[in-house]
Amino acid sequence: MRERQASQGARRAREFEAFVAGAAGRLLHAATLLTAEPRNANPRARRLLVQALAHTYASWDRLRGEDPYDCARQQLAVRFARSAWHQYGSFGRPRPSPDHVLARLTPQQRLIVVLRLYEGVAEEQTAALLGLPAERVRTICARSMATLLHPPRGPAPAVVEVAPS
Repeated sequence: MRERQASQGARRAREFEAFVAGAAGRLLHAATLLTAEPRNANPRARRLLVQALAHTYASWDRLRGEDPYDCARQQLAVRFARSAWHQYGSFGRPRPSPDHVLARLTPQQRLIVVLRLYEGVAEEQTAALLGLPAERVRTICARSMATLLHPPRGPAPAVVEVAPS
């Protein structure tokens, strides 16, 4: 009995290691986009990834027939949403790295943009994951893209008059 459990545990560990080797890079990139941290300094993104992978590993035996990447991505999104809610009291505007283009968006907007456009998750699935109507997800995504493509302009530069010499 113990040999069979040890054999199953070793198989499970090998399968999970293979999954992580193939998916961790893309998941880390998604987490970095969510947190709007620089690619080379992303401790929050790495923490989110570790938590999502730990949950995926704990659920590994129950995932038979399901895509483990979907499970890990869902955990990443849920944990990001929770951390944003706890940190800011809502999906308000955080203070991520100002040099990241996604820093202009709220955490909710980033989450929807990353799920929809980077990960390719269907609108209905994104809505179900976040507990929002599909129309709301569509509106948030469209407004977010407008913000990214047409950033607000700063104040107009002061006009300096030059006196003739």
